[in-house]
Amino acid sequence: MPPLPARIEIDIRRQRLRLIETDGVEEFTVSTATNGPGELFGSECTPRGRHIIRAKIGAGQAENTVFIGRRPSGEIYSPELAQKYPQRDWILTRILWLSGLEVARNRLGKVDTMRRYIYIHGCPPGDKLGVAGSHGCIKMRNQDIIRLFERVSCGTQVNIHE
Repeated sequence: MPPLPARIEIDIRRQRLRLIETDGVEEFTVSTATNGPGELFGSECTPRGRHIIRAKIGAGQAENTVFIGRRPSGEIYSPELAQKYPQRDWILTRILWLSGLEVARNRLGKVDTMRRYIYIHGCPPGDKLGVAGSHGCIKMRNQDIIRLFERVSCGTQVNIHE
């Protein structure tokens, strides 16, 4: 019998992501939305419910690679770059693009997670994790997102809850 595929649980209240595999569980500290949980387009909230990883972006890119519009910008994040662009929402290193599975909750219409561009992604080293602080996405340390990226695939289930 083949092993069960990995799955991800994200606990908004605890600001934790758990990678559950057949041989164990690994937990990571994350940062979800400053605005809390919510599904509406434009809310800058983290959507709840059942999702899958729809796309994996950034394989082979250097740590701290800057992504704009899901494409490498050619920049590597640094404090000097941050000072030059203080208003940027930094998406670094790897992107796991989520897609909702629950019609009218997080899929289609005004609640579509994928069309809201909700990702699990890397963040600048100075960003505080363990507290809400994103624009809706789930932020992780760069080394953690690299580790997670290597252990999941498109179609991996992601459940986000309070």
